[in-house]
Amino acid sequence: MVQRTKTRARFLASRYTDPTSQVSVPSSPSNGEYLINLSIGTPAQPLALTLDTRSDLIWTQCQPCLQCFSQPLPLYNPSNSSTFSDIPCDSDLCQSLPHSACHKQCVYAYSYGDGSLTAGSLGSETFTLGSTQIQKVSFGCGFLNAGIFQSNESGIAGFGRGPLSLISQLGYGKFSYCFTSFGESKSSPVLFGSAADLNNWTSGKVQSTPLVTNPAVPTLYYLTLTSITVGTTLLEIPKSTFSLKDNGTGGVYIDSGTGMTQLAEPAYKQVKLAFLSQMKLPIANSTIEAFDLCFRLPSSSSEKVEVPKFTFHFEGADFELPTENYMAQNPDNSTLCLVMGKSLDGSTVIGNFQQQNVHILYDLERRKLSFVLARCDQL
Repeated sequence: MVQRTKTRARFLASRYTDPTSQVSVPSSPSNGEYLINLSIGTPAQPLALTLDTRSDLIWTQCQPCLQCFSQPLPLYNPSNSSTFSDIPCDSDLCQSLPHSACHKQCVYAYSYGDGSLTAGSLGSETFTLGSTQIQKVSFGCGFLNAGIFQSNESGIAGFGRGPLSLISQLGYGKFSYCFTSFGESKSSPVLFGSAADLNNWTSGKVQSTPLVTNPAVPTLYYLTLTSITVGTTLLEIPKSTFSLKDNGTGGVYIDSGTGMTQLAEPAYKQVKLAFLSQMKLPIANSTIEAFDLCFRLPSSSSEKVEVPKFTFHFEGADFELPTENYMAQNPDNSTLCLVMGKSLDGSTVIGNFQQQNVHILYDLERRKLSFVLARCDQL
């Protein structure tokens, strides 16, 4: 009994992370996604992982690899690390995987909404975030990985609300990020614990809205969106458009891994009609397939173009987007397009394009999401 008690205490102490410690990792944009840079193993091996609040599993490509996509960094090699160990099949984390099996160790298959997937074994390793080392973090060692991986990543860091995610395993209780503009190569910090306090980083007005849990999809960060304003017009969108249904469909959630915002169809129709009526420019065809609504810009660059404001009205908070967070010029500068689309499943997803230069705090302990406009490259 004494031996078990001491062994368990040592294990818990090795996993403990001080919630008052100042922990951060750099993030930077890459082909429509945001990568965080950290290291794992002893000695440390560098990783660049996509920050994804829509999933839980942390994973990286590993040697030996049966099928791997191209990445700039060397593949992580567990045999070169003195702190790597396999996760046993009967562990709680192995059992929490959506698809797992036992083959001497815990093996998994994990898929994503865009059809990408990873398969491998679940392991434990020392993670280095900035100058902070955290021992015994569980992660996927992927030896069969396929899909849309074109952002120079090594894998994905799940930041969801499930037990496998990075934020859940670290135990800090809150984290924040501030995404720099897509067109910049500048980095900004992802902050954990007390370092994530928005008041430490800005003098602007911080607003907050409750985080909502969807029992059918508990990983995601759902929000209560009540309405949308375009220009000075509060759109007539039925409240049921943004509500969670009893079967777990619908609702509104924020996602760092989705590019542009996808609105439920009734909302998108109203938004599109509002821009069509308020923009004083002729409609144009887009050369980019993803853009549904575009306008022809004046031939003279000196002619002023007025764009109506766009505001999400959340419970307790109004999120007025900067113009560059919902309108974008095509590369030839001849058209101006609305960077939003219509969702295919009835839900509404707030994508990372709309989150540029907004410092966003996920407070899991208080179950709220806070945000404030910021110059993220100056944090």
